[in-house]
Amino acid sequence: MTKHVVIVGGGIVGCMTAMELVGRGCKVTIVERNQIASQTSGESSWAGGGILFPLLPWFYSDAVNTLTNYGAKSYPEICQRLLRETGIDTDFEQSGFLLLPNFDTQAAGAWCASNQLPAQAVKASAFGVQSLSGEDALWLPTIGQIRPPYFMQAMRKWLEKNKVTMLEHTELVPLKEMQKLNEWQTIDGKTISADQFVVTSGAWSFELLKETSAKLNIKPMRGQILLYKPEKNLEQIVYREGFYMIPRRDGHLLAGSTLEDVGFDTTVTQEVRNEISAKAEAIMPALKNQAILKHWSGLRPGTPENLPTISAHPTIENLYLNTGHFRYGLTMAPASAKLVTALMLGEKPMIDASPYRCS
Repeated sequence: MTKHVVIVGGGIVGCMTAMELVGRGCKVTIVERNQIASQTSGESSWAGGGILFPLLPWFYSDAVNTLTNYGAKSYPEICQRLLRETGIDTDFEQSGFLLLPNFDTQAAGAWCASNQLPAQAVKASAFGVQSLSGEDALWLPTIGQIRPPYFMQAMRKWLEKNKVTMLEHTELVPLKEMQKLNEWQTIDGKTISADQFVVTSGAWSFELLKETSAKLNIKPMRGQILLYKPEKNLEQIVYREGFYMIPRRDGHLLAGSTLEDVGFDTTVTQEVRNEISAKAEAIMPALKNQAILKHWSGLRPGTPENLPTISAHPTIENLYLNTGHFRYGLTMAPASAKLVTALMLGEKPMIDASPYRCS
């Protein structure tokens, strides 16, 4: 008998989980409060920069880096598969990553060496950018990126082709404590039943689970980004002290992003617009004469130490969690999807699942 799984949340993590479950013969339904691949809903899946690297991995735990390392290596094949099966190009590029000072050069060098990540000490000016804190930069040539809106469009088409049911504009009521979840009620009084459920709702997860998982520490963190199309673009991703600039294949340039604890407010602000543009112009002075084409925000699922929860629910026997990936949902999604699928199907996980357990 085919197992029916309901995935609650249609962002990148939810869609990748669906892909994994479909590949294992499950019937899958995704319940999404907005629209999958929508660019107006505030989710981080389309709003983020798309860097396939955890920015400063030497600051993170092995549990975080295990997921991000796996995901970064997986995306070239995933993007090729989506292009082959949907015809949509996700704009995967191995554009490289230039890390400007100040940063811990010793920790960075040691981490790159131990993880066999090619890295080279370079001068920032050789890449046509200005550094405000000295010339000694670090060049990571193998780091890649995708374009999240294109990736989500490809995922949506893949889901359609593979008969995944998408219940969009459907909001669920927060769960009450119970032994087993047979059906989950929507806010308009309908019910959705399945053999198993998995919550992949990102920043919205805690609202659904707060009565059954009080220790689940997830909250929305707003990030704002600006979009340019400079006359002469960068050729690589540039990162400096919490700020990144990402060149796109079509000549656009992203600059961002902030980390703001403002609840579910997706408003963009003039203050942040000024702050981001000043940082961008300091690195790339030619932007002073360039128009800002767009300014948007997204809500990340903020968690302590960037550590997601990927586990069975502690008290509800057929409920699972795959959420709280904070800044790296995109990079962690392939490994997270494989891990939660193994847990749901009673298989031995490919990695130690204990660091991601929901207490």
